[in-house]
Amino acid sequence: MIIKAITITFALGILLGVLELIRKEKLTFKYGFGWILVGVLGVFFAVFDKLLFAIAFALGFELPSNFIFFALLTVFVGLSLLMTVFLCQQNNRNDSMAQKIGILEFEIKQLKEEARHDNNKS
Repeated sequence: MIIKAITITFALGILLGVLELIRKEKLTFKYGFGWILVGVLGVFFAVFDKLLFAIAFALGFELPSNFIFFALLTVFVGLSLLMTVFLCQQNNRNDSMAQKIGILEFEIKQLKEEARHDNNKS
């Protein structure tokens, strides 16, 4: 029973920690959603541990702990893949912004030169 309480406390801690980071705007919901899902599933399976054991045995795991480690590994690999996708999207946006800023700087420089030429003619 004490392990169940520790598991629920740990899962709630993750869930509340992620929600607090989102509330303080240190983490966006887009990035925190996966962690929220992990926390909710952790609480759910800590409360309904018999369901977790039934799923583990139905999937062919001899020990429920092996299933838990496999599930956590799968979730964290999935979260890592998701974060990599977000990182690549951010890199593409940064490249696009750098190109746009370069174009704007070039146009400003051209406009300044045209303004100097117009002032010199007057």
